[in-house]
Amino acid sequence: MTTAKIEVERFSLTCSKPFDAVVAALTSAVGQPDMVEFFRATKAASSFPDLERVVQSGLGRTGLMLFAEFDLGAYVRRESGLETPRIMRFLVGNPLIMKEMVKHVPDAGSYAPVTILVDERPDGVHVSYDRMESFLRPYGNLDALAVARRLDTKITALLHECAS
Repeated sequence: MTTAKIEVERFSLTCSKPFDAVVAALTSAVGQPDMVEFFRATKAASSFPDLERVVQSGLGRTGLMLFAEFDLGAYVRRESGLETPRIMRFLVGNPLIMKEMVKHVPDAGSYAPVTILVDERPDGVHVSYDRMESFLRPYGNLDALAVARRLDTKITALLHECAS
């Protein structure tokens, strides 16, 4: 049995933009393929170029896609009967980027796709995620870290766009 401590860097922006506008900006920037069809097509791909074409067709203009979204606030609102809090968790990524990290550090598969959290608080809407580079740093693989940095750049640019 092995246990490792991983220090995670959390990137977070707070904005005055309405919650729904932040969520709309995020979802419009990433691809939203039908995931059942997407996974069927990736499984049916007979070659890597075919797989790449399937993945590319599912990506949005940011080079990322939405794998899943969860309305976490709905559970709290259901209990309280109030209209708040509004909290959404989005799983966002790119399978081709994930592949490059996993080639070098198999444990990277535990962290991809990334979670983006959008939540409404009294001081504004927070848009946050945990940097991939921080997850992979303890593994010491320079190739995986380079890929993680490029992914972090994509994600932080997306979050800045959504918050501005």
